Amino acid sequence: MQLDIVVAFFILGFVATLVRSNIDIPQGFYKGLILFLLLAIGLKGGIALQEHASLKILPQVIGVLAFGFILPLIAYPILRSIGDFDRTNAANIAAHYGSVSVATYAVAVAFLETLNIEYEAYFPLFVAILEAPAIAVGIWLANRSASDIKVGQLLHESLLNPGVLLLIGGLLIGYWAGPRVSSIAPVFLNLFHGGLALFLLAMGQIAAKQARQLLNNGTFIACFGILMPLIGALLGTGLAVLLGMSQGGTILMATLGASCSYIAVPAAMSVALPKANHGLAITASLGVTFPFNVIVGIPLYHNLISHFLF
Repeated sequence: MQLDIVVAFFILGFVATLVRSNIDIPQGFYKGLILFLLLAIGLKGGIALQEHASLKILPQVIGVLAFGFILPLIAYPILRSIGDFDRTNAANIAAHYGSVSVATYAVAVAFLETLNIEYEAYFPLFVAILEAPAIAVGIWLANRSASDIKVGQLLHESLLNPGVLLLIGGLLIGYWAGPRVSSIAPVFLNLFHGGLALFLLAMGQIAAKQARQLLNNGTFIACFGILMPLIGALLGTGLAVLLGMSQGGTILMATLGASCSYIAVPAAMSVALPKANHGLAITASLGVTFPFNVIVGIPLYHNLISHFLF
């Protein structure tokens, strides 16, 4: 399997933490990289959306939206029946795996661009769409009473959290500006891969720290953190084929199905389900699923889809 160069930075950060090397990445710089990547992805999608905006993509939008509701409904019974989690924690983890990871998506985009594989350039729209449905499903699965939920704060966190807002904002700016984006392209477009490499260096450190928690939480989280991405990737591939997406689009949809959130969903679910053990979800997401996807998953999805479907 081909390993993209940016993934090497993730491995560097992971190994550096395991050997207790003190690479200190300032928290402010790390958060700045997140903002940079969200805006860059949104801008690229907005430029492409201006060129391809059409009612023809409406069936794809509806299909992707439905996909976001279905994924947590698959994860939940696995967590309940096999993992033996209580209703609240199962719903919380299921919501994480029904949503998406922008960082995983960015790695997949970099991977496709390295191989010169084209994809539907308006995919950032799908990334934004997949952020929120899983949150609503997770709350419904937890069966919380209305008195336990601060509705206004919850809606704000799920629909107007920084991740969704910056993605959609960048998308709208790119759509509105079109060719004028060239004036800021040297920062947001030309430096995208470099910014992603630095971000993955920091992510490698975080993932290594979370991976240590697996020793305390048993093997189920490790197994689920790999099994659920494979299920999501398979369903995402099927959806992409059904919607007539390109080879690159199919790989990206498989990747989105395989990814899980560690930014938007934790913020929203901490409001909706304050009694849940949120460390379990973060450990599964950052300690298992994210490393699996960027090192093994994305090349695997590419090889299988390219061999059997294109």
